[in-house]
Amino acid sequence: MIGCLIIHGYTGGPYEVGPLANFLEENTNWYIDVPTLPGHGRKLNLKNVSHKKWIKAAEESLKQMREKYDEIYLIGFSMGGMIAAYLAGKYKVDKLVLLATSGKFLSFKQIGLDLGEIMVDGMRGNLGKNKLYIHYKKKLGNVPFKANLEFLKLIKFTRRHLKNIDSPVLIAQGQQDGMVPYKTAYYLDKEIKSNRKEVVFFERSRHLICLGDDKDTLNTMVYNFLVKSNQGE
Repeated sequence: MIGCLIIHGYTGGPYEVGPLANFLEENTNWYIDVPTLPGHGRKLNLKNVSHKKWIKAAEESLKQMREKYDEIYLIGFSMGGMIAAYLAGKYKVDKLVLLATSGKFLSFKQIGLDLGEIMVDGMRGNLGKNKLYIHYKKKLGNVPFKANLEFLKLIKFTRRHLKNIDSPVLIAQGQQDGMVPYKTAYYLDKEIKSNRKEVVFFERSRHLICLGDDKDTLNTMVYNFLVKSNQGE
C-alpha cells in the first residue's frame, strides 16, 4: 500500500494544494494526507509558533504513515517543499515532488510586474477582481514579524540536508513566481545529489502553482511521475 504526504506552504494551508490532493485521491487508491501545520490554515495564528514545530508536525505525520504503508511519496509546496526535502533526506522516501520550493525566495523582478498589474487594476476600478491582490490582502496584518524570522530559520536549517536526498525527485516551478525565483529550480537540481531528477517549468504559473492556469497539466505530470515509480519503470 502507498501513502502520500503533501505539505503546504508558509502562511497557507491544505487549500493551496487542494486540486492536486483531490486529483490523486480520485485517480489512485493511495492514502493521501495533507496536514495543517501549527498556526496555519484559513485562520492564521502564528504568534508563538516556531519553525521546529512546523517540521515536527510534518515529521510526526510521516512517521505515522511509515508505520502503516510500504511505500511513501512526499510532496511539498513552497516552504512545505523544504520540509519535504529535509524529511526525504532523513527517512529515504520512495519518491519526492517539490513544487515552487522556497530554497531561495523573492523574485524582485516578478514582484514589480505583479505590483504593476495590481496598480493598473486599481486605477481601472478592477482591484476586487485581481486574484493576486485578493489572496495576499487576506494575509496582511496576520503574520507577525517573528513568524517571518522562523520561516527564514527553517529555510536555513533544511537547505543543509538537500545533499542527503537520494530518492527520485520531480522539481516543478512557475516562471512567473514572484515569491520564489524560477532559478531556484536550478539551485535545487544542483544541491540534490539524487541520480534521478526531473526539472519542469510552467510558463503561466505564479507561486500558487497548484491553483494556477497550469494546474491540470501539473496534476497529470505529478501523477505520471509517481505512478512511473510505482510500476518500476
